[in-house]
Amino acid sequence: MGYDVHQLVESRLLWLGGIKIEHELGLLGHSDADVLIHAICDALLGAANMRDIGFHFPDNSEATLDMDSKIILRDVVALLAEKGWKVGNIDATVCAERPKLNPHIPAMKEVMAEVMGISPDDISIKATTTERLGFTGREEGMSAYAVALITKD
Repeated sequence: MGYDVHQLVESRLLWLGGIKIEHELGLLGHSDADVLIHAICDALLGAANMRDIGFHFPDNSEATLDMDSKIILRDVVALLAEKGWKVGNIDATVCAERPKLNPHIPAMKEVMAEVMGISPDDISIKATTTERLGFTGREEGMSAYAVALITKD
């Protein structure tokens, strides 16, 4: 199980699921702040009992500053492989009021599947709002949840 949240701000690009989405706000973070990939990375690391994304990719390191989260995802899959694990499937949900994410889901699946070396059919991405409630509803930020199944080689 993985969870991540990032604040929406002006003057940042919106990266989600490894793709750039046109929007007037972007996610604030040390890396590119791709909340979906970060939740997936935490789910994968947690399933393998390998701590969390912050342990492996600290937010106070120059090496991770403005890092493309696809690199983090690729490296997480490699860390799992070192322990004999491979990705089985991913189920994720992104919580955001805007922009509408459904048109972007196929591209997100393609990009992340290529990075992880799995089929897009092994990745489920759902999008939901919080019905204008809470920080997500006020469009102050986005969050994502993910669960991952991993298997031994």
